[in-house]
Amino acid sequence: MSGTKQLHWAKAVVSIAVTLVAMPLTHILARALKDGTSGVEQFYAGMGMGAVGLLMVIVGVFVKGDARQTLLGLFGGMFYWMGAVDFLFMYYANRFGTQAQLDPVTGEVVSRPEYLLLPATFGFWAMTMMLYLFCTRNGCNFLNWWQRLFFGRHKKEIAARPMTRHTSIVVFMEVVTMLWTCYLLLMFCYDGRFIGDHSPVTLLVGMVGFIGSLFMFARLLRYPAWGMSLRYGYATVIIFWIGVEVFDRIHVLEGLWAAPSEHTDQLAVIGLSLLATAAYLIYNKLHKKQTATA
Repeated sequence: MSGTKQLHWAKAVVSIAVTLVAMPLTHILARALKDGTSGVEQFYAGMGMGAVGLLMVIVGVFVKGDARQTLLGLFGGMFYWMGAVDFLFMYYANRFGTQAQLDPVTGEVVSRPEYLLLPATFGFWAMTMMLYLFCTRNGCNFLNWWQRLFFGRHKKEIAARPMTRHTSIVVFMEVVTMLWTCYLLLMFCYDGRFIGDHSPVTLLVGMVGFIGSLFMFARLLRYPAWGMSLRYGYATVIIFWIGVEVFDRIHVLEGLWAAPSEHTDQLAVIGLSLLATAAYLIYNKLHKKQTATA
């Protein structure tokens, strides 16, 4: 019997494609609503789009089938985020005159007003994450890693039981918390009072997102069930998009192509990231060999 696991390329590619189609569709709908409304109408439009998202998620509680529940949670989460979160931040930013962040050289908008307000929700985010860390057993690799780090061998005692599981609600919360977390991370990175656009730390965050998404895609290939593949595919795209956002924000590819000698710090971060990845892969392969022969 072969020790190699079957790779599910078709499911992985479709799962990635579903997210890549769903994201622009919800953005296009949200943009149409924003452009077609003004004043308090935008508030109601955002609430309406968010309500549609919640309705999808609630319907997902009652339908049968893991894949269908996952899709309803996925689309419901995107609708809710774009409507009840992004839309309402935009409404209040416009209502009270919050200014967009402009590029000091080109004068182009680099951060819209609603995104500049988003870091103010950090306290609410931390409160939400505390609930997940201390009160739930779950299947999230990210949360499980933090629980093992903080609690060690006491993990099963502190986070003893999972919440009631409805797949559509689980996916909905994953969508919202992942988007929330990634937006907060990027906005703090872009803020010059904390880190700044052109800090090596910001580029490192982008490299971690890009390289991490490749590892996630390799794992995605091993999921045979549609539901799990769709859920992990969404997470893979979001982590990959961190790299895309950072590289686009600081124009790293154009800068390295046009004048590599002027970007030695960026070259160093990229080179060290790739070396660290190679070292990890070599170590992991050797460790597996030692485990197999032990």
